[in-house]
Amino acid sequence: MTDPSSNTTSSSLPLDARSWGYAEDFVRPDERIRDARNQAVELGIETISNGTVAALRFLARMVQAKAVVEIGTGSGVSGLALYEGMGSEGIITSIDPQSDRQATARKEFTDAGIRSNRIRLIAGTPLDVLPKLRDGAYDLVFINGDKLEYVEYVAQALRLLRHGGVVVLHDALWQNKVADPDNEDDETVIIREALAAVEQTEEFTSLLLPVGDGLLAAIKA
Repeated sequence: MTDPSSNTTSSSLPLDARSWGYAEDFVRPDERIRDARNQAVELGIETISNGTVAALRFLARMVQAKAVVEIGTGSGVSGLALYEGMGSEGIITSIDPQSDRQATARKEFTDAGIRSNRIRLIAGTPLDVLPKLRDGAYDLVFINGDKLEYVEYVAQALRLLRHGGVVVLHDALWQNKVADPDNEDDETVIIREALAAVEQTEEFTSLLLPVGDGLLAAIKA
């Protein structure tokens, strides 16, 4: 007989690497996203996983996003994923302090046939740019910038999102460090504080997904 007080049952065993990999690759990215990821690898730019691509596309479509803010352009992979979920009428405002990366992303967007008026690339410090964006005007905010600024990004996301909008934090489990209570690295501590800020904000209902390097999603009431 199974002890009802026990949490260790056959249905609650932790996923092994094979199952995690199966879930990550369950939804295969299309050719243009694969090309963008390959380009990022060649340039030494860190990019998001297949599972994260699928999650971003899903969330953008779920909230019927038409206006998205992306903090951290990277090589354009996340922008392509978000755009696929948004559809041809959506507009992404993507902020990154590194203009060379945005040049790479711009080429990927052009090669994918996305019109230039649908992707607004802003080369600048996110904490300088975000306060200039309009309150309550956005459906989704994707946070993938400087880890040491995550708490400030969360505060800006709360202001920028409409009711029913979603904030998404990339690297929420940060190299398996966030779950390690003994790890006090600066980035790890700040990410924990950002997660706590989301969880403690009454307007947010949150979910932590073990895809990629961790993805926190929270919907604003």
